[in-house]
Amino acid sequence: MKSVPPGRRRKDITGTGSGSPRLAVAESGRPPVGGPGTSGSSRLAEPGRGGTATMDPSLLATVRESVMAGEGPVTPSKVAAAVQATGRLLGTAGSLATAERLSAELNGLGPLQELTRDETVTDIFVNAPDSVWVDRGSGLERTGIVFAGESHVRALAARLVAAGGRRLDDGSPCVDVRLDAGYRVHAVLPPISTAGTLLSVRIRREQVFSLDELRRKGMFGEVIQDILRCLIERKLSFLISGATGSGKTTLLSTLLGLCPPGERLVLIEDAAELNPVHPHVVALETRHGNLEGGGSVDLAELVRQALRMRPDRLLVGECRGAEVRELLAAMNTGHTGGGGTIHANTATAVPARLTALGALAGMDHTAVRLQTASALDAVIHVERTARGRRLSCIGSVMDHDGNLAVVPAVDIIDGALRMGPAWSALALRLGMDPDVLGVHS
Repeated sequence: MKSVPPGRRRKDITGTGSGSPRLAVAESGRPPVGGPGTSGSSRLAEPGRGGTATMDPSLLATVRESVMAGEGPVTPSKVAAAVQATGRLLGTAGSLATAERLSAELNGLGPLQELTRDETVTDIFVNAPDSVWVDRGSGLERTGIVFAGESHVRALAARLVAAGGRRLDDGSPCVDVRLDAGYRVHAVLPPISTAGTLLSVRIRREQVFSLDELRRKGMFGEVIQDILRCLIERKLSFLISGATGSGKTTLLSTLLGLCPPGERLVLIEDAAELNPVHPHVVALETRHGNLEGGGSVDLAELVRQALRMRPDRLLVGECRGAEVRELLAAMNTGHTGGGGTIHANTATAVPARLTALGALAGMDHTAVRLQTASALDAVIHVERTARGRRLSCIGSVMDHDGNLAVVPAVDIIDGALRMGPAWSALALRLGMDPDVLGVHS
């Protein structure tokens, strides 16, 4: 996998830099409590359902009081020293496991921390203290992680939200925040949630896949890889469509890494998730309002600001509101080669989605049709299947008989390429031989 340039590496959860990584223990690779090599740690925890261990409340309280009494960030070494100072006879391995578990409880994701070691995990969902699920790309899977109770889940959710600069309480029961460690956290409290505190964590991975790696993982074949490469080289404007978790952001990050190093990429997101391997990336992120509702900066405003930053390519991480007007206007005034992602069930459903978003910005059907037809060149649709994330269609955006339409150029059905009515025209724009699909279909 490609390494990420230093300028795009994620920070620790406290924002204090690599010198005091509060979440560094999450990536240490040591076994979790109750795993191999943790003999002697029985005083630290009590077994819970599902085979996991719950933290001894008295030990957690003692260590928390000790480390919080000192100055500076809470580091793993401080936690380890506080554990040793308790006088618990845990043994060497038990002390290490205890320090790691306590660090996760104080600064990290608590009982969820061990799940982040699996690089295939992209999302974690807590539906109840004994109902924790993960997504590894092929559907949701239940884990054996068990919280001590509802109060434990709520405390973790409140702490994570606070680390993101927001508050989670009865006055603000639904909150979405991004943490510097690369986690996007969404929490919902009762009575909005009828089943207790709900917690969702999306993990932004440092690794960025190359096109070759995505092809080897089965996301697409060689011909599609060539089409995607030509799309970037010819600076066509595009949207990547699909459902939540279908791989839109992963594919977009990979494609942006193909842009020439002399180009300036300006990324605009509600929560920073794009992580392209490119030497010249400028990232802008929305800001929520304060308690009085002031100080907010939305996507539409960021698009307007980005146009003053001389972008070679302008990308909106997710088009989902009135910002679509500014993005289409930018693409129609010389800012080609850009785009973003959009939620849609199919590629052919994108026009209806754009029309709905345009209405939020005060654009009528005709305005959306004319602006989109001249601004966008292609729609790339990805979906989740039982075999993982797959690219299923590439279509051309056209003004078809007075209606905006995405006409399929290439469909991928059960791994086989199927030529669509828009293929010949798209192939010419890509500089590819239109007969290439006839060879591989």
